[in-house]
Amino acid sequence: MALSWDEYFMGVAILTSKRSKDPSTQVGACIVNPVNKHVISIGYNGFPEIPNMVNDDLFPWEKEGLSELDTKYMFVCHAELNAVLNKHQHEVYGCTIYTTLFPCHGCAKLLIQAGIARVVYLSDSKADSASARASRRMLGMANVAVEDFKAERACMVVKIKADKYAVPVCD
Repeated sequence: MALSWDEYFMGVAILTSKRSKDPSTQVGACIVNPVNKHVISIGYNGFPEIPNMVNDDLFPWEKEGLSELDTKYMFVCHAELNAVLNKHQHEVYGCTIYTTLFPCHGCAKLLIQAGIARVVYLSDSKADSASARASRRMLGMANVAVEDFKAERACMVVKIKADKYAVPVCD
């Protein structure tokens, strides 16, 4: 059975999340054009990417510290923000974003403003937070379609070796 578009693009978001150095919340996002022909952009939780920027290993990655400046929260850009900012020349109006974590309220505002038409998320582990509730409210009012990702297969594993790759499917 071939991968569905949703499985394919969520797979891209999951692989992209593995680029994040954040030890507690590795989030990935993938923006796809309205006809599923092009990946417009990808993003993951990380510090802003600026040419010749200081090594991001010098910033904190912890959730707690002596002050807010000793935590990741003041420095990390969310995956959705990075995906929108990394889009280069392409328009994201009417596109779908696949994200491994339901967008926070700040990212929801950005997605609405950018014209994203559909959000497909893998996890909603923070559903009870005020941020997630505000996000749902804004996305609903803006008529952005929000969908919980539903895989059509029980599991898929991608193994990569130096000389070849294999994609065993577990059903």
